[in-house]
Amino acid sequence: MRINSKDVIKIVKQVSAEELLSRYTTVCTQYKDDGSIVTEADLAMQNRLKAELLGLYPDTVLLSEEMPVTEQQNALNSEQAVWCLDPLDGTSNYAAGIPYFAVSLSLIDQGNIIMGLVYDPVRDECFFAEHNSSAMLNGDEIILNDTNENINNAIAIIDLKRLHTDLSTRLVKEQPFASQRNFGASALDWCWLAVNRGQIYLHGKQNIWDYSAGQYIFNKAGGCSCTLEGEPVFSNKLEGRSIVAAVNTALLDNWLGWINN
Repeated sequence: MRINSKDVIKIVKQVSAEELLSRYTTVCTQYKDDGSIVTEADLAMQNRLKAELLGLYPDTVLLSEEMPVTEQQNALNSEQAVWCLDPLDGTSNYAAGIPYFAVSLSLIDQGNIIMGLVYDPVRDECFFAEHNSSAMLNGDEIILNDTNENINNAIAIIDLKRLHTDLSTRLVKEQPFASQRNFGASALDWCWLAVNRGQIYLHGKQNIWDYSAGQYIFNKAGGCSCTLEGEPVFSNKLEGRSIVAAVNTALLDNWLGWINN
């Protein structure tokens, strides 16, 4: 499927300004059945982007985090290309006034990702990649050239909450990295890794809307990733995936070696 990337980027930026930034620090929050936060901004972004993207590309369908599971599954089962959207990645940060959140959008065609876009409206940073191009940040090519192989020298981005207790305990006790961060927005985490704002990554469970765009951009930039089971991260299914990543192959091997030791 052919898309006009400039049009898609323009839509995401405009809708983010009008629906996210306009509500930032004043938004009302609610709690979903699983205890996670949802705001009126999540729903406004979803509705606006659905109208804009399907209006521009009527032969596509939308899969979004805030849709019912049956609708999400129907979208994945469709023969049409699928926009996979997290309208507000980092909702808890957004609701608390913490400036680390983003819009995450990928396009899946015939079971494969062909485009990824993550937009941080606070910093006006647009990370983008598609099947026939390199990863880009605001139009400039991203090339990861970090050759460090030692996890002891790496900044680790780790979500301890979703890891097995034994692994979390080891990480806290042994701290095999230089320092550790947990920022709270998965899609943006991937993109910060892509520009070397961290070198190794670990997450116990991300959904397809959490990782599809960011992981695609990170891999296009030259990063390496897999699940804790050693499988490719992307799977065209709703089931959550564990994440292990690093900015080069040798560092990933050493990171996996420590995790599996």
